[in-house]
Amino acid sequence: MSTPDTAVAMVLESFGEPLVPKEFPVPDVEPGALLAQVTAAGICGSDLDISGGEDPRIKLPLIIGHEGVGKVIETGGEKRDMFGALLQPGDKIVWHRGVTCGRCYYCAVKRNASLCMYRKVYGITLPCDEPPHFNGCYAQVLYVRPESEIIKLPDDVDEAILVSATCSGATAAHAMELADVQIGDTVLVIGPGPLGSYAAAFAMERGCRQVIMFGTKYDIERMKLAEQFGCKTINIHEVNQQERKEMLLEMTDGIGPDIVIDAAGTPRTVPEAIEMAARGGTVSIVGVAVPQGETPVAMYESIALKNLRIQGVWVSDARHMYQAVQLALSGKYPFDQLVTHRFPLEQANEALATLERREGMKAVLEP
Repeated sequence: MSTPDTAVAMVLESFGEPLVPKEFPVPDVEPGALLAQVTAAGICGSDLDISGGEDPRIKLPLIIGHEGVGKVIETGGEKRDMFGALLQPGDKIVWHRGVTCGRCYYCAVKRNASLCMYRKVYGITLPCDEPPHFNGCYAQVLYVRPESEIIKLPDDVDEAILVSATCSGATAAHAMELADVQIGDTVLVIGPGPLGSYAAAFAMERGCRQVIMFGTKYDIERMKLAEQFGCKTINIHEVNQQERKEMLLEMTDGIGPDIVIDAAGTPRTVPEAIEMAARGGTVSIVGVAVPQGETPVAMYESIALKNLRIQGVWVSDARHMYQAVQLALSGKYPFDQLVTHRFPLEQANEALATLERREGMKAVLEP
């Protein structure tokens, strides 16, 4: 696989405006880095927040896209994946979306790289106005930095299936770890998107008693897919909040869900997640990616009296990406059905519009 002189990316130049195709020179590859051909780039819900200017971390111009899978074009010397496998041109790979320092307090002392003080993210915090330019996945190539953790993939894998594993899947794995889901727990997942689907699958892998999924009248097809993952589903537009709570109590012998995973993360869903959780339970706030404002909480009735734990979940570490990739590759769950739309790179604006219209489940660019 030869290295091109230039490559094209879809660039966000102004918030709220369409992405613009731009051609950049392909950089030389420094020792430890690699150049990857992007073969699949996921359209994440947070990409809409980014393009709309709602993410305070963004600096323009930006190549959006933090969910990516691809093939090695060139390496800066000998390069191996996290298992020690030597990487060669043509190998299919997936990389961790976050680039962490490994030396700050949170990396070195707390061993919690998701909170790295100097964390960078492809397609979010790395603008494209300076070399190496290719810092996001809405592009023909990505410059994968030396610090990035990489997994070599099977040759026959459909790369589009794995894009959600790099973000939604990894974040869901982090949520499972922090919530400490136990065998026999009942888990309620609010939001039947890719994040909720991965949370449901991980909960089942941990031996939970049942997974219940809340969705809306706009999520009918998504809830049908959730049922294929093994979930029991409730359309919140068909029953009011009190009726939903009574249904949960009936399904849990009067206890309520031990773990509530809020994969929607809105000022409306968080209070209900707290209300629905069982005494001694955990509410995992996993769906918040941008500022949402304040949410009123009855500290005595909803928190103290219930001995409730509210757990924030911010992004993920490389181990969570590994767990999500392995789960997707296992074939135990219909992750292939998450991918409902595929677009060429030049139709990135149409792909974003498809997501904004809530059509399908997962849109993927295939540069």
